Amino acid sequence: MIDRIAYDDDTDVLWIWFRDTGKYAYYAVPPTLFEAFCKASSAGTFFNEHIKGHFRCQRDPARRGFGPNA
Repeated sequence: MIDRIAYDDDTDVLWIWFRDTGKYAYYAVPPTLFEAFCKASSAGTFFNEHIKGHFRCQRDPARRGFGPNA
């Protein structure tokens, strides 16, 4: 489900690349939560329990969309 994650310390934005849907930004994520995410035994479970629905998110605003699902 999750391909990779990254965190921007300057803006507190968590970036998550999903295998099927692409890159999303999650805003106002505390750095301690990112650290815990990195150590989680299951990225998908951690995401569902601690990230999804808890933070404002947006599909990568720089993404250029093509096709019917873009």
